Amino acid sequence: MEMLSPEFKEEIMNIFEYLHTHAEVSMKEFGTTQYLKEQLTSLGCRVQTFDDCPGVIAEIGEGKPVVGLRADMDALWQRVDGDFRANHSCGHDAHMSMALGTAMLLSKKAELPKGTLRFIFQPAEEIGKGALEMIKRGVADDIDFLYGVHVRPIQETANGRAAPAILHGASQSISGKIIGEDAHGARPHLGTNSIEVASTLIHELAYIHIDPMIPHSVKMTSLHAGGENSNIIPGQATFSLDLRAQTNDVMKTLIDKVKLAVESVAEFYKVKIELNIPESLAAATLNSEARNIMAEAITKVLGKDKLDEPLRTTGGEDFHFYPLKRPHLKTTMLGLGCGLEPGLHHPNMTFDRNAMFSGIQILTEAVLLTLKAAN
Repeated sequence: MEMLSPEFKEEIMNIFEYLHTHAEVSMKEFGTTQYLKEQLTSLGCRVQTFDDCPGVIAEIGEGKPVVGLRADMDALWQRVDGDFRANHSCGHDAHMSMALGTAMLLSKKAELPKGTLRFIFQPAEEIGKGALEMIKRGVADDIDFLYGVHVRPIQETANGRAAPAILHGASQSISGKIIGEDAHGARPHLGTNSIEVASTLIHELAYIHIDPMIPHSVKMTSLHAGGENSNIIPGQATFSLDLRAQTNDVMKTLIDKVKLAVESVAEFYKVKIELNIPESLAAATLNSEARNIMAEAITKVLGKDKLDEPLRTTGGEDFHFYPLKRPHLKTTMLGLGCGLEPGLHHPNMTFDRNAMFSGIQILTEAVLLTLKAAN
């Protein structure tokens, strides 16, 4: 494995620092798009951006196979040290830095095996829309292999280790509205208490039963009802539900059972309950060919003793929309151990930034192995 020069490492750290301090939230990553476009253009890549959507597509080489590498761009909007701001607490700044570093290494090679390398810098992963936007624009239609990367918390794997796949579960956010009539606190029989309706719904959700061998959950995560007057019984309320399932089939069953629970509660109280159900984040589908290539790359870079089994996590990732919508794709996502703590999405999340260098080498090796196998 080629050693990385001190100059290269310093450049990667500078790139990371820029991306980290210029965080942008979902579908507003226009500054990030411009920065990446400039960096990729300077490497001699063929670069494409979009007028109506953030994101950058860059290519090196030509012909088949087409090997893709995807990195997510968006940050979270959260309170950090008392103030709300865009914050890269999910590691997307590191993902972009590693993908860009991989492009830097590959663009400098005197000769590459025949094939096209396509780098997808994708917006809006945190709201589950970015992958669908890229798929809609055809960027994955002719890709044969697609790789991703995600830094992993210490609860899943140790610094210096890596997994050839991350088996994310499916996730779904459902918003709802209870529509009834307000009533005076002294005359509760003249209206419907939306808080009681929501309480009953919470109770019904707890009695949803699916195969216990497949992890799943559903819970109410927000409820808003009533105003400043405590003597008014609120007839209307809004709520949110969070659903998790390890497989796409169980998620479908879970959604169906939630609908039935809502219908039964609405019928019992004689109120209307409206639901907004967007498309679920897909669960991972394991492709053995892509996983084996990534495992070989990890072994070459870190050693066989640092290779983990595929990591199973209840978190969601819109990366898995790519093989769901384009079934011909062979995909996997590198799970990179990096001492990340206290956890993903924590406002003060930290990790060992030097782990990015291993990630770059692994991704570069995976791309080269894929190209060589096809030639």
